[in-house]
Amino acid sequence: MEATLEIPAWRANLATIAAMMVRAKNELVRVPGAAIPGVLAPTIFFLGLNGVFGALIGLRGFNASSYESFIVPVSMLQGAGFTGAAAGVNLARDIEQGWLDRLLVSPAPRWALLAGTVLAAAARSLIPALVVFVIALAIGAGFPGVDGIAICFLMVGAMAAVAACWGSMLALRFKSQSAAPLMQAGMLALIFTTTAYAPLALLQGWLQDIARVNPVTKVLEAARQGFVGTVTWADTWPGLLALAVLLAVFGALALREMGRTNR
Repeated sequence: MEATLEIPAWRANLATIAAMMVRAKNELVRVPGAAIPGVLAPTIFFLGLNGVFGALIGLRGFNASSYESFIVPVSMLQGAGFTGAAAGVNLARDIEQGWLDRLLVSPAPRWALLAGTVLAAAARSLIPALVVFVIALAIGAGFPGVDGIAICFLMVGAMAAVAACWGSMLALRFKSQSAAPLMQAGMLALIFTTTAYAPLALLQGWLQDIARVNPVTKVLEAARQGFVGTVTWADTWPGLLALAVLLAVFGALALREMGRTNR
């Protein structure tokens, strides 16, 4: 008798994650219009906010050479939030159509199924981020340098993963696409209650208090550093730590909901 070749568990799990990411890519290729909201919204936000509040750059204590440079990382993170929320909406659709039930009866572990969805969202978030970045450079934003670009896109991808965990948790909890507004609003609230519009010292009242304790402020500051100055480890590690905590918290919540599904 021929011996059956057993595939190691780690290879099978990696194949599952890769298959989930390919599926997400195929959805984007077959329905390219699905990517338009995630690209259009942060682009309009960037252009509109720059046009309305661009004069803030003249305030004493504003640490940027142009408002375009200051605001572009916010729009890139906003695109990440939309992309992560879209992953949650897609998961809710799969639940409604019964597709997730088929996946859950497969031998694949549930964490691998969730990881594939989250990593696909992280990769997809680079599309709107790149569009906003190119437009920003075209209208006068400063070039952040290669290290600044690398850190900014790392923050964007990781923030999209956080948003995907949040959206997936809500999709698994409510099992309906009607939770989409909450998926989007939650991430946008986290992003916009930071130093999105002005440096911390120039914020007033409750917005300054929330921005000071909001972990996404550290993420934004790390993503922004190349646009407003030089890249340093002192400004980078707090953003990495904040992302690690956010991923741990929202990832654990999403995985708990995944484990409760159909059990």
